[in-house]
Amino acid sequence: MQALKYALAIVTLSALLSACAVAPQKQAGGDATDPTAATPALPAATAAGDGEPGADAIAATLQHEEKLPAVELTSDLFYKLTKAELDFKRGQWQSAYVSMMVLAQQTRDPRLARRSAEMALAAKQGNEALAAIRLWRELAPDSDEAVQYFLGFSVLGDDLSESEQVFAQRLAAAPAEARGLTMFQMQQYLLRAKDKAAAFALMERVLAPYGATMESHLVLAQAAYAAEDRDRAMAEAKRALELKPDSELSVLTLAQVMGNADAAGQLFAGFLKKNPGAREVRSAYARLLVEQKRYDVARAQFGQMLKDEPDNPGTLYALGIMSLQAGDQKAAGEYLRRFVAVLGESDDPERDPSKGLMLLAQIAEEQGDFDGALGWLDKVSSEDPRLYMTSRLKRAHLTAKKGELERARTMLHEIAAVDPAEQAEVLQTEGQLLRDAGRGAEAYTLLADAVQRFPDSPDLLYDFALAAEKQDKPEEMEAALRKVMAAVPDNHHAYNALGYSLAERNVRLDEAQALVAKALAMAPNDPYIMDSMGWVQFRQGRLEEAEATLRNAYALRSDAEIAVHLGEVLWQRGKREEAQKLWREARAKDPKNDVLRDTLARLNTSL
Repeated sequence: MQALKYALAIVTLSALLSACAVAPQKQAGGDATDPTAATPALPAATAAGDGEPGADAIAATLQHEEKLPAVELTSDLFYKLTKAELDFKRGQWQSAYVSMMVLAQQTRDPRLARRSAEMALAAKQGNEALAAIRLWRELAPDSDEAVQYFLGFSVLGDDLSESEQVFAQRLAAAPAEARGLTMFQMQQYLLRAKDKAAAFALMERVLAPYGATMESHLVLAQAAYAAEDRDRAMAEAKRALELKPDSELSVLTLAQVMGNADAAGQLFAGFLKKNPGAREVRSAYARLLVEQKRYDVARAQFGQMLKDEPDNPGTLYALGIMSLQAGDQKAAGEYLRRFVAVLGESDDPERDPSKGLMLLAQIAEEQGDFDGALGWLDKVSSEDPRLYMTSRLKRAHLTAKKGELERARTMLHEIAAVDPAEQAEVLQTEGQLLRDAGRGAEAYTLLADAVQRFPDSPDLLYDFALAAEKQDKPEEMEAALRKVMAAVPDNHHAYNALGYSLAERNVRLDEAQALVAKALAMAPNDPYIMDSMGWVQFRQGRLEEAEATLRNAYALRSDAEIAVHLGEVLWQRGKREEAQKLWREARAKDPKNDVLRDTLARLNTSL
């Protein structure tokens, strides 16, 4: 169910409606769900600066609109308009609103009624705004903008009868080819109604004459789904698909209201056999497969989409991600390089390739090409501040990996982090660099100072705990991890770290098992937590269980430390040849691994 929810998030009816202006546009600082919070742009009569509006600006409000009364800008009218605008500027919205409404009624000019509505909207006065909008409609009966404002407000009231008449009129007047879109617009308005049952009943009555159209049933399906009437939603969606069997929107709606990922997948697969060119359905199917972790099948679907649109950045990025998950770095690199190239050729500043650059840097790092990774990171744009910060921290990591620790620390010190969370992150990164360089005492000191400055940073506390353990300060480590657990109860890393530490020191093993079990319940497929559980079982003398657990962990992640632990369990079980084979694999992966060195020394053996 959850997988279906996310997989279909991009294909609901709102995608179709995104290009349709069904309500007044949201202005800066407004709330799209509350019409009283949306303040339309002020007309030319309002000066842009702090000075008084001039005669030309006032005159502009009475110019250039069709079907308008002939209104002479007399000195008296000019004075009243100017005074109303100045009152409004000074925060006296009531007097300004009343004056503008009176002038609108006297002149019969709809622009002044519109201005009255804008003043009420800016003051968040819903009743006054609706009164002005009613007058605006009366004075400009053919104005679609006035109708949109009216519907946006009227559906929020207790009486929907007035809006029902307007909806019915709009559907009747719409050309046959545009009627479906008008239905979807109506649905979007009615989603905001307070009385959902009354809104649905209104929709049924208004749509009754159009029952032979696919769109009418889709609208009812979406409305029923929003009202949590799944049976009705299913019936309406199925009827829509019967009326137009090749409709992508119908099959997407049916899949959404089904609420069952497996059934939706079968529906998509069957539809695509008959309609192989249905890109939106194929896209939804591919995303659903990803949510279900059926990556091979998902890759095939995205691959088909790429054949149809070779330069689609979304498809290229998805294939890059899935190739990485499959361990195919070569293919991932090819897709991601193409993704970066395609976005680089675009003039749209919103199409930023930075997330692809970060992944390319990751691939280069894993291949040991630190200079190549730095080259990709250098191209990350500062347009996304969070991603840019991450790239700068990563550059410091890579510089340290190249053996240039002091230069890496200088790079961190040069980051002008203003936000406390970012300042804590910079210090955390510096501590990690010191720890990785074997300068544990300096890392501990730096992080101890850092948690004094930023005591509410769970990530900083966690790293301090690890540093404290390395300095043989288990009490400080445990206190820090307990703080992390209290601050972030679902932080499985903290439970795992404390449980593993207890097992490593061979103390409080029952508590260690409980802690790791809690972490494993939160992240059941995490190989590192499975490794901790295997190590606890080993310490408890449950060698057979420990072997099984550690084999599962190593199958998921062939990590050097997991190999060392599994090797020791096998050694104790008499499987010494297999143990040494694992230890050799661990040495090949990480020649300087401390756990391997200590294990071999403790067991008095060598490779």
